[in-house]
Amino acid sequence: MKLKIALPKGSLQEATLALFGKAGYQFSISSRSYYLSCDDEELDGMLIRAQEIARYVEDGVFDAGLTGKDWILENRAEVVEVLDLCYSKQTARPARWVLAVSESSPIRSVKDLEGKRIATEVVNLTQDYLKSHGVSAHVEFSWGATEVKTPDLVDAIVDITETGSSLRANKLRVVAELLSTTPRLIASQKSYQDPWKRQKIDNLALLLKGALEAEGRVGLKLNCPSARLEEVIKVLPAMKNPTISQLSDPNWVAVETILHEKEVRHIIPLLRQAGARDLFEYPLNKVIP
Repeated sequence: MKLKIALPKGSLQEATLALFGKAGYQFSISSRSYYLSCDDEELDGMLIRAQEIARYVEDGVFDAGLTGKDWILENRAEVVEVLDLCYSKQTARPARWVLAVSESSPIRSVKDLEGKRIATEVVNLTQDYLKSHGVSAHVEFSWGATEVKTPDLVDAIVDITETGSSLRANKLRVVAELLSTTPRLIASQKSYQDPWKRQKIDNLALLLKGALEAEGRVGLKLNCPSARLEEVIKVLPAMKNPTISQLSDPNWVAVETILHEKEVRHIIPLLRQAGARDLFEYPLNKVIP
């Protein structure tokens, strides 16, 4: 039996494949193919546009997929949201769909959009947002380069942003935020009712979550005299408590812990002063609480 999974092609592709690699699933693809080969023979993968994944998963074309919360809502897809994965192509922050206008526009709030023209790739999301505010406006689908369409072609746009740099570069001003979105591991309702497929999807979710938990963290091991163990422990910020092991020399112990990578440069000199010796840092692929 195999699990068919759809992964996003395009801007999230590299980050997604890297995340799966850390989780223990190595995908490879030829330069002109959309089909993925995986070192797990129980997985069949394919790269398709994130905008389409939720619809194909809902229809059972794929058992599972990875797409944004925004595209689940935009497609009105009825799928099982198995795991929220907060990662992106640029940052670890959620991406945002925002309503924006040119800096010189008189539009200051969503109410000012009554009767106006709006360009966006998320027509349903935008119409729902306007309806929730009692505003009637013309919403048209944008085929790309949405940020350059206002003010000459439309009065406002709804576009996605992570850092806001593209909006600023095009002299746009954010009027409102419609949605904060993160990638989701989703499953078709039918597939998630199958015991084997559900277990496979849940195992995948566990390992993906572990890979995300490990990002920005490292392991640190050290030895120290038993008499100075208390001083060393006071320096260490541990997830829970550090692991302490007795060495063959009864006067020495080994200490191991997990911490954020940015803390290491501050902590190692302090540990050294507290009596720690033989310190070494190592990378982590997964952290499973």
